[in-house]
Amino acid sequence: MPSEFEDLLQRPIVGVLGTVTPHGSPDLSPMRFKWDGAHLRMSHTIPRRKFTSLQANPNYSFLITDPDAPSRVLQTQGWLVTVLADEEGAFYRELGEYYGDTDDTLPDDVLDRVVLILDVTKFTTG
Repeated sequence: MPSEFEDLLQRPIVGVLGTVTPHGSPDLSPMRFKWDGAHLRMSHTIPRRKFTSLQANPNYSFLITDPDAPSRVLQTQGWLVTVLADEEGAFYRELGEYYGDTDDTLPDDVLDRVVLILDVTKFTTG
């Protein structure tokens, strides 16, 4: 991890998660995340396309752009390590608080909520 870009992983910035659909098409989605020092953690739901894409092909790319200097970017690549159930919405709420949400109401899809844990095998800076 390039130390001069580590702040991008420590700040509440929305990044873009890139996956490949089961049909082979690229798919990009804005995602909130938390960095635990080794993995990216994201909240998602089981029925959505991003989840099914990662189940079919666990490889991903994640792009974070510095909102204060848009030409300063960090890209991570890796694979989905595991999926943890979040049926109580604990991580969903933690992520919301981290991003400054004042409403901690759980979404209607809370029973399908999971935590995606993504391993980072490569960092690229720009």
